[in-house]
Amino acid sequence: MTRQIFLDTETTGLSPESGDRIIEIGCVEMFNRRLTGRHLHFYINPERPNHEDAVRIHGLTDEFLADKPVFAALADEILDYCRGAEIIIHNASFDVGFLNAELKRVGKGVFTEHVDGILDTLVMAREMFPGKSNSLDALCRRLEVDNTHRTLHGALMDAELLAEVYINMTRGQDALLIDADGADGHEGEGGQELAAVDFSAFALPVVGPDAEEGEAFDKALADIDKASGGKTVWRTLETML
Repeated sequence: MTRQIFLDTETTGLSPESGDRIIEIGCVEMFNRRLTGRHLHFYINPERPNHEDAVRIHGLTDEFLADKPVFAALADEILDYCRGAEIIIHNASFDVGFLNAELKRVGKGVFTEHVDGILDTLVMAREMFPGKSNSLDALCRRLEVDNTHRTLHGALMDAELLAEVYINMTRGQDALLIDADGADGHEGEGGQELAAVDFSAFALPVVGPDAEEGEAFDKALADIDKASGGKTVWRTLETML
């Protein structure tokens, strides 16, 4: 069972060491590669002014943030939501640096002490697409993820886009699935538990692909091989046989 959280932040500037603060955090939960619909999203009063350049990026003004809760009031809820999950972030050093600074201010240690690990999709993308732009917008275009509604940076929107980008990067499935009712396939209608079926008693036919299906499969493999920069394992195995 794998619980993953896609996380993004917006900040007053670029440097937590210089006192810049988090002003927005957005998280999207995925369980066993299915979106659960259980998101976490806060706007945060940074207790300091925004840099003008930052406002041009995210559009969150000091006036808008003035009546929002401070990070200290939200820290426990954020940590409880993220606890024990693998956290997936694009350019993780940036967001984790800010989270660590905020948590240290309220005596909560560092972020990695509360989670089950951090995966940086920027590192993944640079390995998959060396020498290319690997910003979130660039990955959306390359992996055919619709980001036309993204005019300003927003933490929750970017976390949702990152989830779809990640699925496409890892080739787990073509689209995200919302697990609206939390069902895991072990219960029928009315919550009745379904009996296990022993398939060993069945002689299942093996149906091979026809010519058109075989051609489509070979093309899919070629696309994956190209996207990975020729790093697919089966090519190596083929030369060994």
